[in-house]
Amino acid sequence: MKIGILQTGHAPDEIQAQLGDYDAMFGRFLAGEGFTFETFNVVDMAFPADVTSCDGWLITGSKHGAYEDHAFIPPLEDFIRNAQTADVPMVGICFGHQIIAQALGGKVVKFDGGWAVGRQTYQWGNDKITLNAWHMDQVVTLPAGAQTIASNDFCENAAVVYGRQAFTVQPHPEFGDQMIAGLAALRGPGVVPKPLLDAVQTNLGQPNGNHKLAAMVTQFFRERRVS
Repeated sequence: MKIGILQTGHAPDEIQAQLGDYDAMFGRFLAGEGFTFETFNVVDMAFPADVTSCDGWLITGSKHGAYEDHAFIPPLEDFIRNAQTADVPMVGICFGHQIIAQALGGKVVKFDGGWAVGRQTYQWGNDKITLNAWHMDQVVTLPAGAQTIASNDFCENAAVVYGRQAFTVQPHPEFGDQMIAGLAALRGPGVVPKPLLDAVQTNLGQPNGNHKLAAMVTQFFRERRVS
């Protein structure tokens, strides 16, 4: 199954030197599951020729806000709506989670409750799953027909499904300790409150549920492939 990675931002250069860009992180996140990947740097206006040119789409995180004025956002929203119409499955992570919601009629805002960075625990049905997060923006109004499947006290709509067409997650299941520590060092100072950055350091090395999300994403794409 071929997954098109719609890359909506780039990791800091210092992190890319060690971990690669966001597409490389997703390649490792879903390694061994039988997927092939093609990356489209939509943030640089490099879009796929057609929504059906891949079997599914994965929209990455970004330092940009979905509501901001960037050239790539309107055509990306059009692409999302066209993929929905064509019934091509989509997965969105962080910014991807937000832009899918916005494109389909939801609302994304800079959350007045502040930042979530590092380890966050979410109620996921009867399970609790801990994942790394890095966001201030949130989906505060869902599109018609969307359903929240995970949340916590800080982030009400932490994971959302759109029937069989899309599965989106606010935190970053592709981020491990090295990535979250790098963001804290490079993008956190002067932006994220210091106590939150200190907590990131304190929690490094603790277990997370990234493997559970990898299984969910894999199942979502595979079920669509055989349906």
